[in-house]
Order: sequence, then C-alpha cells, then structure tokens
Amino acid sequence: MKLTDNKVEKAKTKNKSYKLSDGKGMYLLVTSKGNKLWRIDYSFNGKRNTYSIGSYPTIPLGDARKQLLEVKKLIEKGVDPIIYRKTSKETTLQNTFEAVALEWHTKFTAIWSPNHSKRVLRRLENNVFPWIGSRAIGDIEAPELLAAMQRAENRGAHETAHRIRQNCGQIFRYAIATGRAKHDISAPLIGALPALKVKHHPSITDPKKIGALLNAIDGYEGTFTTCCALRLAPHVFLRPGELRKAEWSEFNLEKKEWRIPLERMKQDSQHIIPLSAQALKIIAELHPLTGSGKYLFPSIRSTSRTMSENTINAALRRLGYTKDEMTGHGFRSMASTFLNEMNWSPDAIERQLAHCERNGVRAAYNYAQHLPERRKMMQSWSNYLEQLQNT
Repeated sequence: MKLTDNKVEKAKTKNKSYKLSDGKGMYLLVTSKGNKLWRIDYSFNGKRNTYSIGSYPTIPLGDARKQLLEVKKLIEKGVDPIIYRKTSKETTLQNTFEAVALEWHTKFTAIWSPNHSKRVLRRLENNVFPWIGSRAIGDIEAPELLAAMQRAENRGAHETAHRIRQNCGQIFRYAIATGRAKHDISAPLIGALPALKVKHHPSITDPKKIGALLNAIDGYEGTFTTCCALRLAPHVFLRPGELRKAEWSEFNLEKKEWRIPLERMKQDSQHIIPLSAQALKIIAELHPLTGSGKYLFPSIRSTSRTMSENTINAALRRLGYTKDEMTGHGFRSMASTFLNEMNWSPDAIERQLAHCERNGVRAAYNYAQHLPERRKMMQSWSNYLEQLQNT
C-alpha cells in the first residue's frame, strides 16, 4: 500500500528503526532517533544497492517519487544511479566559479611574476570567492559580479573594483573556451563604475629648474648612498621601488646595461636599462662602498635590507623641494616629457618607461624591444641632463 502525506507526517519514532514502503523499491526509513529518510533499494549488474534521496520534510513525498522515476530511467539505460550522481557532483564542482578561476590562475602563473600571481589570487579570495565562488560559472549573472565590484568601490578600493572586473572577464572567457560558460558577463559592466582618476606625480619640467635640481643633488650633504641614488635617478628614470632595490648582480658593466628581473617589475616582465656613460660613472663611484654587498643602496641600519621607500623623497625635501614640486617618481615624468619633445620613438620611450603591457604574454617577450634605439636615447638623455647642469 502506497504512502500518503498524512501517514509520512505522523510516522512515530520507535525503539528500533523501521521502514514504511511506498513500492517499487522506495521507502521511508524512520530511525530510532526520529529522522525520516527516503531510500531506494535497487539491483544493478546483479548487486543490491541503496540510493539515498534525502530527508523528510525537506524532500516531500511527491518529490521523492519524482527522484524514484529518474533512478528507474537511469537503470533502464544501463547507468548506475549512485555512480551517475557522484560523477555529476564532481562535474558540478569542476564548474564552479572558484574551480574555473583556480584552473585559469594555475595556467597563467607560469608566465606571471610571483608577486603578480599572488596579487591576483588574493584579490579573488578576498573579493569574489566568498560570494560567487561556489556558484556554477554558467549560472552567474552580471548583477552578481557588479555587487562584488561595488563592495570594493564602497570601501574606497576603486582600483581593486576595476581589477575585479578585468580578472573575472578573463576567467569567464576562459570558461567559454573550455565549454563551461556561454557569455562573458563582465563585458556589459564596462563603464558601470566611475573611471579611475589618472595619478600625476609632481615633476620639474622647466630646463633651468632641472639644471638647478641636478646641481642641488650634487651638493647633497646626506649619506653618500642616498646622494648616488639621487644622482642616478634622473638618468634611469625608474620607479622609486625599482631603483632602491637595485642589486649588484643585476648589472653587466661590460655590456653597459642593468637587467631587472620580472619579479621586481610592475609590468611583470624583465626590464633592460641601457647605462649611459654618466650613469656608469655614478655606479663606479658607489661600488667601493657597497659593491661587496647585495644592494647598491642598502639601509643605513642593515646591509641586508634596502634603503627606506621614503629616503629619496625625504632627501628631496631636505634639498628644499616640496611634495608638490618634485618626487622620486617625478623623474619619470621629466624624462617622458622631454624625450617626446625630442622626437624619440614613442614606442622606445614607453618601453624604456616599462609601462604596463595589457597583454601579459606579449609583455613577457617584449622586454628587449627597440633596444638599439633605447641605448642611443639613454645616452642622449644623459648628455642633455649634463648640459642643463653645466648651463
């Protein structure tokens, strides 16, 4: 006799577990602890198995019967229901946003720098996975991704919000390529957040004032390593962090070049700095003092660490330049402005500035691009700085 909703609901707990049959192998198991569990007994390839549907009242009688029909259909097709469910679960887990994102991340880590790889993963773990990581990637809709972006925006992390859309777009396109999604839901979100404000670093671009700055640097009365860092900065126009972390092992003075490894570069590819005669002279003067150690510009407290990130800017303040007049980063703007006015190739200038390459793979192979022209350009730039200083 088949079960009824009323009979299932009123089934009482007994000292021992017992079964209430609904026919065709399906029954309600009432345990001694009061649980009501749906089960299906079936035979497959001569072996007896039990398929668990779930518990009552979470799964009502009508839904349990629907699952019984699905189980019977699978058996008729020669498919073991338990194996099918296990395989389906594994497939579902492989298709979650987090699983696809981690797979994508693993593939591209090989061409990224360690620092960039960590930044991307941390961004996803902190801003995306907790909210949509467990969702099937093909089921996620644009408003869900927008919500993740807006959470970052609302706490003031505007660049992170834009990076979230960028990274998630890459993940969705990877999911499309691997057959686990049909649409890149990040595409409609372009423009959904306010554009990032371009950050301009204060810089001196008046030739007479540049000459005065260079002479002031030559007369700097602080430590010799800081003075050398200040003198070298305009000739190589690197980001301050890239300059202060310079290691002697990165320099090939015979080839007149400095090669910074990709793990230290913002754009995640190796960067070559052709060294002018003026730059080489500064390095040669510094070598007797710090050449036996790891860093060109070690901390005054420990040679195992680099100088502080504030050292260059603090030295400029000591020379009388305010933060609104000149910064360590400002040497880059200075070089960019004049090199463009001198009609050097924009591509050579951009490559020497090590501006971020949008295509990560392309960046990894283009670090030596325009190198012959860049060698000429760097020497010409140092000659110009020397001319301004002597005027």
